[in-house]
Amino acid sequence: MKLLLITAIHEFEKNIKDILTHSGVKVFSYSEVKGFKINGGSLSSENWFSSGIAESDSLMFTVFVDDNFVDLIYERIQRFNNKQEFQSKIHIATLALENFA
Repeated sequence: MKLLLITAIHEFEKNIKDILTHSGVKVFSYSEVKGFKINGGSLSSENWFSSGIAESDSLMFTVFVDDNFVDLIYERIQRFNNKQEFQSKIHIATLALENFA
């Protein structure tokens, strides 16, 4: 059993749900989160009008899934990301679970 954490901008909600349901996932949860990205490395006091921080409405999905579905989900997310023409992508991380109930 693995725990997948998937984050993306709010606009990708339907795409992620489609990827999960077409990859054999039966149950998942998600919530709205604020995504932050610091642009240009470090913040500078020379730029009074820009904080250098971009904020976006994002989603975080938590998915408990059998090991045999993980590769397919990664493959479909990679395929989706490769088709994107702008910077935002779907991000995914896998955590191994020692125990669960």
